[in-house]
Amino acid sequence: MAEISIIPTYNLKVVLKETGIKADTLRAWERRYGLPHPDRTDGGHRLYSQYDIKTIRWLQARIDEGLRINRAVKLWRGIEESGRDPLLEMPLVDAVREPQPFPAVLGASIVDLRNHWVEACMDFNERQAEYILAQAFASYSVEVVCLDIMGAGISEIGKRWYQGKSTVQQEHFASSLIVRRLNTLISAAPAPTRSECVLVACPPQEDHIISPLMVTLFLRRRGLNVIYLGANVPIERLDNAIESSESDLVIMIAQQLFTAANLLEAARFMEEKNMAFGFGGLVFTLLPELKQKIPGHYLGDKLDSAVSVIEDILLRHPSIDSSISVPDKYLKSWKKFTDQQPQIEAHLRGVIQRNGMHESHLEIANEYLGLDISAALSLGDMGLLSEEINWVKFLLKNYAVPVERLHEYLAHFGKAIELYMEDDGKPILEWLDSVEVS
Repeated sequence: MAEISIIPTYNLKVVLKETGIKADTLRAWERRYGLPHPDRTDGGHRLYSQYDIKTIRWLQARIDEGLRINRAVKLWRGIEESGRDPLLEMPLVDAVREPQPFPAVLGASIVDLRNHWVEACMDFNERQAEYILAQAFASYSVEVVCLDIMGAGISEIGKRWYQGKSTVQQEHFASSLIVRRLNTLISAAPAPTRSECVLVACPPQEDHIISPLMVTLFLRRRGLNVIYLGANVPIERLDNAIESSESDLVIMIAQQLFTAANLLEAARFMEEKNMAFGFGGLVFTLLPELKQKIPGHYLGDKLDSAVSVIEDILLRHPSIDSSISVPDKYLKSWKKFTDQQPQIEAHLRGVIQRNGMHESHLEIANEYLGLDISAALSLGDMGLLSEEINWVKFLLKNYAVPVERLHEYLAHFGKAIELYMEDDGKPILEWLDSVEVS
């Protein structure tokens, strides 16, 4: 697309002739919506640029598609807020020479928009996916689009991978679009109007950043000063951030059991600093009992309700139960397992290869099961692994890996624990004996 001049050149008469718009309508658009925004001569007469004329024609095209002018303007603003030019994102084309590459989803429900967005991501169609989001932001609030289209959409794509119906690349493509959009919205959020400061971060080893980015955005839209620290934040590095920002609350979000276990260390650290600590994440919804293992403020099972919980923490400063402890036998077993984990995993990789069990998804299970066993021991509850085993069983089933492979693998795992941990491996062996593989 050739560069469009922004130099104010054309008077009102030329614009009316080029676009066919009525003068009263154009003045109403300028007054109510600020689109277009012409310059003025010294005598007060309007002067329009080529870009202004294209803007008017763009708005007229959206009206022809069925949008009201206020919705068309919101769509324009939504695309601008994403850092894109609406004239490039949805260019004006000759319908005969160059048909629209995809249809507008006019008057669509949230479910329709989400389904269209998911399919665009599955097709790696970035332009269509962004266009659908722009339409959604023109019709719904930021929170609704974030939760019910992007959040629910990426969950659907993840579910499809679990079922063998999508690829890792498709999930990563959709995630990158969400992260880019959230960063843009955060950058465009108004300046803080309140004195409270909140730090938001992922615990060590946690790389899933969509939920903490959404929390950051929602809190900023409430006027709070929010500092987002990103993924995989070492606990010991929080000290400087807390002191420099004079924070009132630290929030950490974990999606997996082995990263949630790192929240226990974070909570103890915050307790020493006399700092309020909030936590949440998907894993706490899957394992409700896990929230009782972390001495901090649980933010709830849904991101939209987390904002209200955070507001309450800042307002009332409620107390927490800091008496949570882990039995010595689990701590001893955890230390031994941590020391011997490289040898145990190397032993199991060898067994998998020698026995023809080298399916990639079984190797993934091998990697994550070790991490989760370490987490369960550090938290003092091997029962937390029940969801992990169910996840592995259904994953293997969806990818047509015989369940007998898992049975064989767990048997070899038990032998490795006996070999490398001896008596300290008792909590793990007791758990393995209780696992039902069917």
